[in-house]
Amino acid sequence: MTTDLFAALREGLPAHTLVTDADIAASYARDMAGLCAAGRPAVVVLAETTEQVQHVMRVATRLRVPVVPQGARTGLSGGANAMDGCIVLSLIRMNRILHIDPIDRTAVVEPGVVNADLSKATAAHGLVYPPDPSSWETCTIGGNIGTGAGGLCCVKYGVTAEYVLGLEVVLADGQLLRTGRRTAKGVAGYDLTRLFVGAEGTLGVVTRATLALRPTPPPALVTVAQFASTATAARAVSAIMAAGHTPSLMELMDGTTVRAVNAMANMGLPAETAALLLIAVDTPAPAAELAAIEAICTEAGAFEAFTAEDAADSALFMQARRLALPALERLGTSMIDDVAVPRSRLGDMLEGVAAIAERFDTMIGMCAHAGDGNTHPIVIFDATDQAAAERAEAAFDAIMQLGLDLGGTITGEHGVGVLKREWLAKELGPVGVQVHLSVKAAFDPLGILNPGKVV
Repeated sequence: MTTDLFAALREGLPAHTLVTDADIAASYARDMAGLCAAGRPAVVVLAETTEQVQHVMRVATRLRVPVVPQGARTGLSGGANAMDGCIVLSLIRMNRILHIDPIDRTAVVEPGVVNADLSKATAAHGLVYPPDPSSWETCTIGGNIGTGAGGLCCVKYGVTAEYVLGLEVVLADGQLLRTGRRTAKGVAGYDLTRLFVGAEGTLGVVTRATLALRPTPPPALVTVAQFASTATAARAVSAIMAAGHTPSLMELMDGTTVRAVNAMANMGLPAETAALLLIAVDTPAPAAELAAIEAICTEAGAFEAFTAEDAADSALFMQARRLALPALERLGTSMIDDVAVPRSRLGDMLEGVAAIAERFDTMIGMCAHAGDGNTHPIVIFDATDQAAAERAEAAFDAIMQLGLDLGGTITGEHGVGVLKREWLAKELGPVGVQVHLSVKAAFDPLGILNPGKVV
């Protein structure tokens, strides 16, 4: 079968797009969710055109070979992990920004475009593509679409799904589907575009996307508030939103995370704090709003609240937040959770995670997109210690159950992948699972697109 597969792929692909060396192909086996199972691909295709993707899918359909689409593999749920004998279909070479339209405020891009590169290109037109995952300097638009990625500024600007207007998608049998629109509005037919956003490559392979852009806002200024407990920080978040403010960003780091960032980058963050809130405002004249936010934080229990002097100082604090995950990963093996709860239950989530850490005798660092209730409890443990690993897994599961109990969801932006597949069934219920399976069967009747992921 492998010989037949190689021969069939070579019929429609340049030799330089094929990686058949087993050791090199194995380097494409997984994303950044290190504890998720991954197999050994039979071949890696580094596609450069939509036509090449179509050829791959036609071959895969004819030979009944599974296909795992990949971007930059920065995902955190195992959604891009290979399975034994599959074709890994990498889209990283399809990295052209095809068109930026400053009148319609749209961009047409290929899936391998890096998020930060798109931001640089749109900035020249006074426009911005708002979704900004923490890995924005390396993650790709195709991967962002596949997982329905979020980011630090979602509290004001929303997530990836809200900016995808239309898609070009290669279906499982190689047919080319175009969805959506390039107009400012349109409601013709089912919203197939939204169906593919967050589908993690299980319904089709995105080869082109039309994205909405926004005018570039003024540089944000950041208010920093320090709290003696996560409970008081959560009260401040609720009070800020209840007062009608719409910050462009509202991020939380707990004491464990603050200390880890300090140890990694010597950022000088206040080590005595139990919770640090970063609240940004990007309006033309933010001073009055930031002063009001400072006052709310103080009234809620902050023992210190101040606003950065300028955009440069604000950027330093934001860099500290972006370092949260790599800083915690230096402390041991990590399992990264992604539970989102209603903003009104954020305090219950934070306190519940602290109780879980104590119950299972396991370190859990917490950072969160506090403004939209999306928490990232990061379970840290020694993978060489079996008892510690078992406690960590139990803590991870307890966190997801807590999120569901609080009316939340098991994933706010990282996706399901293989990491949370069993938990998705609990969230959806039997009818929801059946509907998902029916949709999957309609688009991929042979089950060859990213099998074992999502449902």
